[in-house]
Amino acid sequence: MARTILHGTIASVSPQMNTSMRNVKMTAKGQSPISLDTMNIRGSTIRYIILPDSLPLDTLLIDDAPKPKNKARKEAERGGRGRGRGGGRGRGRGRGRGRG
Repeated sequence: MARTILHGTIASVSPQMNTSMRNVKMTAKGQSPISLDTMNIRGSTIRYIILPDSLPLDTLLIDDAPKPKNKARKEAERGGRGRGRGGGRGRGRGRGRGRG
């Protein structure tokens, strides 16, 4: 199992945990460290992330994004746009013309 350790500054993280880093020092097992300006890491390859104890997570993890308005929320609950009058056509409907 190859083990690589990365030290650097996290620039951004996507919902899939894909992570962009700056000022990275990459150390592969049994090799000397390599310095990189930037690096992108696929989220599924990350085993764990160690954050410094001095990081104020209580304030950084507050969700202060604006909530959607009532109209947008009602459309999302109702199924949103599209479909029209015909509804879904295809195999999943389960009515008429035999069982298959």
